[in-house]
Amino acid sequence: EGGMGIVYEAEHHTIGRRAAVKVMHAEFAKNDEYAKRFLNEARAVNIIRHPGLVEIFEFGQEADGSLYIVMEFLEGQSLFDRYVQPAVRPKPVDAARIGEQAARALAAAHEKNVVHRDLKPENLMLVPDPVRPTEDRVKILDFGIAKVARRPAPEAQARDGGKRAGRTGAGSSLGTPLYMAPEQHGGAEDVDGRADVFSFGLVLYELLSGKLPYETNS
Repeated sequence: EGGMGIVYEAEHHTIGRRAAVKVMHAEFAKNDEYAKRFLNEARAVNIIRHPGLVEIFEFGQEADGSLYIVMEFLEGQSLFDRYVQPAVRPKPVDAARIGEQAARALAAAHEKNVVHRDLKPENLMLVPDPVRPTEDRVKILDFGIAKVARRPAPEAQARDGGKRAGRTGAGSSLGTPLYMAPEQHGGAEDVDGRADVFSFGLVLYELLSGKLPYETNS
């Protein structure tokens, strides 16, 4: 359970399939901005449709106003829990394997005009590979603050000088400061996939070196 919601492990009562159900508390669901960000995760993931992302099956709203998302149940560890928190360094070949898988999933997101904006070790999960049981598969989690840019019509592009409209107000900062690209501080609405590449580079740097290249949020 977190400040804004709780995640339950659930099981389909007929077929026995397990799922994770993320529920946003009703008091936050009443806030339009929070509600949009919460349901934005379902929209972003299903636009991309890539095996490197957690699969989302359904979303909706309860009678008390609580919002929920039903998603794939994953058994594994985040990069933070596996490597960062216990200060364990992966072998370079393992870091390269993790990096390649995550990069492919990110590339698929960027091809669909989706920018994650909050890549960090906590949002990269390692789960057992069903084909190679001795290896892990990477899953990118939490697209709640992703930027989902619509492709504007040519005439609209001409009117706004080719800029793409995001879903965030001007001058805003979204993400985890230590992993954010410089342009994302105060300009979250303007970032593109390069901001994710910057954040991903910091994640790999931390995995291999045991520290970030800087230690403050400023």
